[in-house]
Amino acid sequence: MTESGNSDVIVVGGGPAGLSAGLFASKNGLETTLLDTDETWMHKAHLFNYLGVGSVGGSEFMATARQQVDDFGVDRRQGEEVTGVESTDDGFVIETDDGSYDARYVVLATGANRDLAESLGCDFDGDVVDVGVDMETSVENAYATGAMVRPEEWQAAISVGDGAAAALNILSKERGEHFHDFDTPADAEAVFGDLVDDE
Repeated sequence: MTESGNSDVIVVGGGPAGLSAGLFASKNGLETTLLDTDETWMHKAHLFNYLGVGSVGGSEFMATARQQVDDFGVDRRQGEEVTGVESTDDGFVIETDDGSYDARYVVLATGANRDLAESLGCDFDGDVVDVGVDMETSVENAYATGAMVRPEEWQAAISVGDGAAAALNILSKERGEHFHDFDTPADAEAVFGDLVDDE
């Protein structure tokens, strides 16, 4: 087994929740690695109920979302399956068939599969992982999102919000104060330059 690297944040799962967590964390300066097996339900979806999107196929949505997180610096490891997560004194060790990763924070975004949360020792409320509004589990600095924390509200829009909440709360911990990620037209111009339509 090889040592694959260290990150501030490891995100396990690359559906809407995982990609959202990765985007917010990396966009705001945290070294972020996302491990994904591409088993998201989004490939079976077509979105008409996602605010701001009139109609888009799930796989097309995923391609756009993946490009966005790549553009903002997430180290996205497609096809790398996580086989275990352990809590350590310094954070977490995440094991895959390809190696191991160290991180100070872990965001679990594995859909309805709650096996990693269970093995990590997270508290459950019935069949779902018990989290607060900040998405943090009973294991300090471990976050759970999306379908794993909700018995029935398995919507892309909800999952994206869960991922964003997890990342923003990690950023708040890191900075020692509530962190807000509000973009403005000037930010868009600084990031995208001539690609921004001024009209």
